[in-house]
Amino acid sequence: MLDERVSSDTARWPDTVQCVDPVRNPYAPGAGQRPPELAGRGRELDAFDIVLERVARGRPERSLVLTGLRGVGKTVLLNTLRSAAIGRLWGTGKIEARPDQSLRRPVTAALHMAIRELAPHHRNPDRVDEVLAVLKAFALRSNDANAKLRDRWTPGIDVPPARGRADSGDIEIDLVELFTDAASLATDVGTGIALFIDEMQDLGPADVSALCAACHELSQLGAPLIVVGAGLPHLPAVLSAAKSYSERLFRYQRIDRLDRVAADLALGAPAAREDVKYEPKALDLLYEKSGGYPYFVQAYGKATWDHAPTSPVTAEDVRVAAPEAEAELAVGFFGSRYERATPAEREYMRAMAALSVSDDMDAAVATSEIASSLSRRPASLSPARDALIKKGLIYSGERGTVAFTVPHFGRYLRTQP
Repeated sequence: MLDERVSSDTARWPDTVQCVDPVRNPYAPGAGQRPPELAGRGRELDAFDIVLERVARGRPERSLVLTGLRGVGKTVLLNTLRSAAIGRLWGTGKIEARPDQSLRRPVTAALHMAIRELAPHHRNPDRVDEVLAVLKAFALRSNDANAKLRDRWTPGIDVPPARGRADSGDIEIDLVELFTDAASLATDVGTGIALFIDEMQDLGPADVSALCAACHELSQLGAPLIVVGAGLPHLPAVLSAAKSYSERLFRYQRIDRLDRVAADLALGAPAAREDVKYEPKALDLLYEKSGGYPYFVQAYGKATWDHAPTSPVTAEDVRVAAPEAEAELAVGFFGSRYERATPAEREYMRAMAALSVSDDMDAAVATSEIASSLSRRPASLSPARDALIKKGLIYSGERGTVAFTVPHFGRYLRTQP
C-alpha cells in the first residue's frame, strides 16, 4: 500500500520535485535520544578530548559539570562524551541520581562496569581482583545490619570483599579510598576512568559532599579518574553548599539552546541526507517555534516532515504541522510534569507563569512577587516552592528568585484553562 501511494505521488508531481516520505523521517524527539545531527556542541566535544588526553598523560585536570534547562540535550551530550572516552579505551560507567537513593549501589554498578572494561588490558588479573574486592566491600556497606538475610543486596562481584578499605561506613572516607584504588588500576594500563552522573542535583547532601571530597583528593594526586556530571542550572549552588572549594574543583559548562546556525544544521543536515530541503522562511518559522531548544527542534522537525507533501518544505508546511507538535509537547513534555504537582504546587506555578512573561522565554520571578500575587505570606508558600524544587520543576538560580527548569513551561501554563 505504501509503495502504491509513493508511486502515485511521484506520478502526480514533476520530476524536479522530491516527495517527502514519512517512513524516512530522520528526526528523533526522545528523552536522551541522540538526534541525527548533534549540532552546536563541537566546543564541548573538543574540550573533553583535551581533558581525556591530558589525564591520560598524567596532567592535572578538573572534573566536568554540565548544567542547563531540561530539553537542551545534557543527557545526549553526556552519552556522547562517554562514547568518546570508550573510544580512547577508558573505563566508564554511568548512573542517574535519584533523591531517594544512596550513592553506594549505583556507584558500585558503574565502577564495576568501568573495571570490567579495563580488565582485558591489564597484565595482572590478581591486581584487578584486589580492586574488585575493595569495590565489593564498599558495596556491602549499603546493607542495613538489621535487615534480614534475604533482603540484603549482594553485588555481582565474584571475589571475597576486602577488609579495612572503603568499608568504614562513612561515605566520604569510603568513596575517597575506592576512587583512589580504581584510579590506580587505570594508571597501570595507561588510560583512565570516567564516571558519568546524570541528574546530579538529585544526590543527597552527604553524597554530594563525599563526591566533592573524592574529586578533590584525586586532583591532588593527579589520579586518572574524573567525574562528568550533568544537572539543572542550580547544580553549581548544590555543589558549593556541600564544599566551599567545589567552585575550583569542577570545570562548569552551561549547555544552552542552539543558535540559529546550529538549529538550521540540526534540521537541514539530516534532511539533506534524504534529499529534502527547507525554504528559508520555513527555517525562520521553525526557529521561532522551537526557540532553538534541541528537544523542540526535533519535535517540530518531525511533525513538519510528516505533514510536508514535497521538497522543499515551506513555511505553510510548518504552520500546518505546528499544532500537532504542540499537542505532543503538551502531553509528553509539559503535561506529564504538571500532573506530578499537587494543587498547591500548581497554584504556585500558575502565579509564576503569570509573572514570568518576557519577549524571549520565561524569566526568573521574585518569590516575594509570587506571594503578593497570591495574597499570601512568603513563608506560607515555602512548602510548595521547596517541593517543586525537589521535583525538578523549578529552581532557584539566585536567592529570592525562582524559574522554571523546563523551557516555555510558563507559556504552556498561560495557555491552559
